[in-house]
Amino acid sequence: MSYIQLKYELPGIVGLLFNKPSTGKAISSLAQAILRGPSPLSVMERELIASYVSSLNGCQFCYLSHSAIVDELAGNKGYSNTVVDNPDGTLLSPKLKALLRIAGKVRKNGRDVLPEDIENARLWGATDEEIHDAVITAAAFCFFNRYVDGLNTRPMKQDSDYVKPAKSLIKHGYTFPNFIGKFFMKRMFRKFA
Repeated sequence: MSYIQLKYELPGIVGLLFNKPSTGKAISSLAQAILRGPSPLSVMERELIASYVSSLNGCQFCYLSHSAIVDELAGNKGYSNTVVDNPDGTLLSPKLKALLRIAGKVRKNGRDVLPEDIENARLWGATDEEIHDAVITAAAFCFFNRYVDGLNTRPMKQDSDYVKPAKSLIKHGYTFPNFIGKFFMKRMFRKFA
């Protein structure tokens, strides 16, 4: 049960976005810019950073949401879990491994990122824009995770419930209000019909 009264019984950040549309629209726009805007990092790489940071933060809703997106994009159920559980032992490129290490440090404390972390990422071919995009994705997901968990929003009932919204996010992006809200609103109204 959420710590505050929400207008709609929607899970995770979705309920919060629809509860206060003025901030919901701004947050959705930020997510759209970070995860779908122009970047040398692919959508899957940015979603993987989001999933990784959310896992480290213990935010179940965000972790499962973004893991489902990564799995759909990879065409491999469980791919995200493999990466998140052991990012150094996966088949990721050394560049992406270096960017995930930076994201993990940002998640803990931005000041933990050291010049040698940046140089290591550059050594593996990361550009300044890729480093920037990894850092802003990690920082944004610390914000999103704390927003979701700070108000004790509820996750979905089963891990498999994240698949259809993931497909919707891949198709439509994070714009507001279509976000995944349409998916949940249709479900909610069917429940009361």
